[in-house]
Amino acid sequence: MSAKPKSPATVDRRSLSGGAWRRRLRITMKRNESIARDALPLESAADLDPLLDRIGDARYVLIGEASHGSSEYYRWRAELTKRLLAEKDFSFVGVEGDWPDCYAVNCSVTRASDAPEDPADALADFDRWPTWMWANDDVVGFTRWLRDFNADRSQPVGFYGLDVYSLWDSLRETLDYLRQHRPDQMDAAMEAFRCFEPFGEDPQRYARATQLVPTDCQAEVVDLLTDLLSNNGHPTGGSDRDARFNAEQNALVAAGAEAYYRAMVSGGAESWNVRDQHMFDTLDRLMDHYGSGAKAVVWEHNTHIGDARYTSMADAGMFNIGQLVRQEHHDDGVVLVGFGSYRGSVTAAGYWGGATTKMNLPEASKDSTEAAIHEALPDRDSALFVFDRNEGDGTTGHDRPDDSARQDRTDDSARRGRDYGEPGKSRAGKPPNRDHWWSRTADGHAWARREQGHRAVGVVYSPEFEKRGNYVPTILDGRYDAFMWFDETTALNPLPGRHSGEGEMEAWPEGL
Repeated sequence: MSAKPKSPATVDRRSLSGGAWRRRLRITMKRNESIARDALPLESAADLDPLLDRIGDARYVLIGEASHGSSEYYRWRAELTKRLLAEKDFSFVGVEGDWPDCYAVNCSVTRASDAPEDPADALADFDRWPTWMWANDDVVGFTRWLRDFNADRSQPVGFYGLDVYSLWDSLRETLDYLRQHRPDQMDAAMEAFRCFEPFGEDPQRYARATQLVPTDCQAEVVDLLTDLLSNNGHPTGGSDRDARFNAEQNALVAAGAEAYYRAMVSGGAESWNVRDQHMFDTLDRLMDHYGSGAKAVVWEHNTHIGDARYTSMADAGMFNIGQLVRQEHHDDGVVLVGFGSYRGSVTAAGYWGGATTKMNLPEASKDSTEAAIHEALPDRDSALFVFDRNEGDGTTGHDRPDDSARQDRTDDSARRGRDYGEPGKSRAGKPPNRDHWWSRTADGHAWARREQGHRAVGVVYSPEFEKRGNYVPTILDGRYDAFMWFDETTALNPLPGRHSGEGEMEAWPEGL
C-alpha cells in the first residue's frame, strides 16, 4: 500500500487568487491520488507480471529509455526482455545501433563459428562514437545471458542493429560478401565505393558537397542495391542464407545512410523521418527473415519507440518507429514501454564527439510527468504503470489519432524498394486534440491523459540548460502502453578502453 500523498508542492499559492488556488489544489490532489492508485510495485522481475499479462500474445514489444546513459533503464529493459524470450518465445532483439557492429554481437550470442565466445569482445570493438550506448557493463551482462540462453536452442535468439549509420562499414561488408560469393557483381559495388572515396569516410563532407554541387552517390548506391537484390539464387537456409541477408542489409544501410546524410544538411524533420523509416523497414525485414510467427523486441530511445502522434513531434511533421509499428502491425499486437526518472546521474557528453562523462541529472521540471509522479509517490523508489487497452486497435483506452495520412504499404515491392530519392516523405498521422486532457474527469488514467513535459536526454546533454530543450510535451498513456518510473537513476559504466571522438553526423535532435 503506497503512502497517502502529501499536499502538493507544485501549486504556487502566490501566483493564484484564493479561489483559483483552492481549485488547483483540489485538482492536483486528485491527480496525485490517481497516480498513487495506478502505481504498481517495481522491485523485482516478478513485479513485471502485470506487464507480461498486458503483452499477452503481442508480436511486437518496443522498450524505450529516457536517456542513453542510465543503468536502470538498461537493466530493467533486459529483465523484461529475458522474460519475453523465456516465457513468450520472442525471436530476436533489435536495437538502436549500427548493423555491422551489432551483427558481430549477433554472431557471438548465436554461437556462430569463428565468433567471439564472449560477447564482451565484440562489444569492445564498437568504435563509432558514442561507444558507451552499447559497449557498457549492462549490455555485456545481457548478451552473456543471451549466449547461454541460446546454448540449447535450435533457433537462437538474434541481436541486430536497426540504425542507419555505418555507411562506410556497410559498404566494406557488402564488398567482402560479393568478392567471396558474387564476383560478377563487383563492378556495381566498386562504383559505389569509388563515389564515396573522395570524402574520406567523413559523412559531413559528403553531405555538404551534395549541397554545393548538383551531384551525389545516390545512383551508384541504388545500382548496387538493385544488383544485389535482383539475384534469384537466394540461399534457402543455414549460414549461407544469413550471410546473404547480412549483405543485403548492409547494402540497404548504405542506401539509407546516403539519403539520411543528404537530408541532414537541410535541417528539419526530414532526416529524422528517413532514419526512423529505415529502422522500421529493417525491423520488417528481420520479421520476414525469421518467418511466420516471429516476434520482435526493440530497444531504442523513448523518442523513437513512443508513438509520436501523442507528442509535440507530430506538430513538427515527425513520425517514429513506434508510430509506424502501431499503424502497420496493430493486428499482430504492439506494446510500447516507456521509461522516466526524477533525478540522478547519467552518462553523456557535453558536445558531439566529446569525452564520455558522468553528469548530474537534476530534479525534473515541476510541470513534468516525472515530477508529478515523484510528488504523488513520496515514499517510492520506482513504479510500474500499465495502461488500459482498446481492444479495437491495440492502443490505449482513448481516442486514437486519425491515420488518414498513413500510406498503404501492403505492396511488398514498395515496402522493400523505397525510393531513397525522396527521403522523409511525411507519414505523420493527424495529431490528437490535446487541449481538453487537463479537464477530463473520466475514471482510469486521467492523470496520464493530460499533456505534460516528459524528459528526454540524448548522448549530448547540458544539465544546466535542460529545461530549455529536454522536455517533450506528451500524453503519456497514448504515447506508451506501459511506463516504468524511477525516482533516482544512476549513470551506466562504459567498457574500459578507447572511446572515439569521431563519429557519423549528429542525430537530430540532440543525439537521440
